[in-house]
Amino acid sequence: MEDLPVILLVEDEELIRNIVEETLGDGGFKVIVAKSGDEAVRLLDSSVPKYRALVTDIKLSPGTLSGWDVARHARAIDPELAVVYMTGDSAAEWASQGVPNSVLLTKPFAPAQLLTAVAQLLNVGGQNPS
Repeated sequence: MEDLPVILLVEDEELIRNIVEETLGDGGFKVIVAKSGDEAVRLLDSSVPKYRALVTDIKLSPGTLSGWDVARHARAIDPELAVVYMTGDSAAEWASQGVPNSVLLTKPFAPAQLLTAVAQLLNVGGQNPS
């Protein structure tokens, strides 16, 4: 279990959080869960474990950081971190708010779409497309 890639999942809605956590776990990843943007930043700042990917909802609980903010903070720590955004209504903001080389999934999405997005980003690992 220790050698599995670790993913930080940020989702405030329990039902979605549980489905995504189960999907990623079944896909061979170790999942650390944050229920808010603020909690996610604390986990990222702790630097243990070393995260390979961030999967985050964009609109989190009011009064907390957004998924956009969490991803920017994560990339400041690790510029190569794979980032997958999940959203029901913020897709139009991705070009201006999203970090480069990220993927956006619009809810509802199939579990296989999430696993494919994470796997593709991890396989690219550090390559900067022109």
